[in-house]
Amino acid sequence: MTDDIKRAILNHAMTKRTFLAGSVASMALSAQPFSIRQAIAQTAEWDLIVVGGGTAGMPAALFAAERGARVLVIDKAPQLGGTMDRSGGQVAAAGTVWQKEQGIEDSPDAHYDDVMRINRNTSDPLLTRLLVDNAADTLNWFAARGFTIMDNHPVMGAGHEPFTTRRYQWSPDQAKAFQNIMEPMLLAAQADGRVKLLTDTGAVDLIQDDTGAVRGVVTENDTGERVDYRAKFVLLTSGGCMSNPRMFEDLHGVPLFCEVAYPYSQGQGITLGLGAGGYVRGGDKYATLFGTILESEYFPAPSIGRPVLAPERRQPWEVFVNVHGKRFVREDHPSVAHREYTLGLQPGLRHWAIFDQEILDTAPPFIPRWSREKLDDAFIDHPMFAKAETLGELGVKAGVNPYNLEREINAYNDGVLYDKPDAMGREHRPLAVGKGPFYAIRLQGWNVMSYAGLGVDGQLRVTRSDGTPIPNLYAAGEVTGNATTSGHALTNGMGVTPALTFGRLLGQRIIPFAA
Repeated sequence: MTDDIKRAILNHAMTKRTFLAGSVASMALSAQPFSIRQAIAQTAEWDLIVVGGGTAGMPAALFAAERGARVLVIDKAPQLGGTMDRSGGQVAAAGTVWQKEQGIEDSPDAHYDDVMRINRNTSDPLLTRLLVDNAADTLNWFAARGFTIMDNHPVMGAGHEPFTTRRYQWSPDQAKAFQNIMEPMLLAAQADGRVKLLTDTGAVDLIQDDTGAVRGVVTENDTGERVDYRAKFVLLTSGGCMSNPRMFEDLHGVPLFCEVAYPYSQGQGITLGLGAGGYVRGGDKYATLFGTILESEYFPAPSIGRPVLAPERRQPWEVFVNVHGKRFVREDHPSVAHREYTLGLQPGLRHWAIFDQEILDTAPPFIPRWSREKLDDAFIDHPMFAKAETLGELGVKAGVNPYNLEREINAYNDGVLYDKPDAMGREHRPLAVGKGPFYAIRLQGWNVMSYAGLGVDGQLRVTRSDGTPIPNLYAAGEVTGNATTSGHALTNGMGVTPALTFGRLLGQRIIPFAA
């Protein structure tokens, strides 16, 4: 991340305050010029403040409280759970009770090798190792408390590049199943005084002493009241920046195309970490899903339809081209990682599905749950759909190079009609794209996770760019970036699993409360 980008992000943050331990006067100095009611100083010290009560924050608070720590959890949203209200909750681990029940042999070493194979050795090896060695204990803890999985699970994969072993699963209730187990336990911990939960409350600053050590958090609730809380340790688990288009593009180098994220994923934890002296990594490893249909040209835009692009579910009848009108990938390539990686190299991370009337009338539906009437209407006036009598005219309407489009489709047709090898190695070629009218649907690469996040070390301490840790400051979950354990890929279970596992480890043993 460049210094200009870091400065731009920090412009959104408050000026860093210093904290002089034990001084009531210093607490007053740390407050902004609000009314006395708005500048309340909390002098009682917490063992741990967790900023973000979601997938990583909830287990961290629970396990810290079990160790006897006094824990304060703050969350900007009016409720706990974070992205668990919309996540599929897919998790992966080697050595789970479900594998043992089905006689599936697996090991953390095999899991590690699979993860690194899928992401081409681009995830953080130290943290990937920490994850695979501890993920099964995390999932088994949930299983012992009633967490159940789909009947046909574990599986090797679904939607992403498969593992070599069945270790991937999720609940019929998706990620909410994890929240449904943890939230009552947190409420019970609050009732007996071990945990305090503050919703509708955001962290607007970290308090640091003159050595740079983090000593607390400045919060602001939904009425504008600001409170300084002191703590021995602070843990950032506030999610990524998927609802902050400006920050997302600054950190990833691509626009935030699709509007799907949790609205409170504004990147505030990243801003706090940067303000404390941390740095951001992983944006260059952003990986894209193969395509969705957006509502409009104005990013971020909602998705209005997700075509079937996985050959294992529906073999392609269409031809895919980029904005230059050229084919760029073998449409029926068996590796989803290969298809996604190749799309990531195309201008604008977008491509077009090209087909003709015969394919439209013959092929299995391309967009599930869309009626033929809805599809026909889209070709009349929707900006992502184009129809024309000739390929050249189609290219002009769709916004791709018309000359290259016509040449590429003619070459493809020649291979189909005369049984010549396909230039891209494609095997499934049921029909030529040869008779107008011709159709194009624009597909946009997208994702649901921030790949950029705060740099952390093997103990999940937030670090400076030189690798030295910022005292007393930790981070876990999407605030550390999906690239940390997923790498430059969409790797099975590498979003929810590390959040749950690292949250548990931080609360259970990593954060040294006794120190």
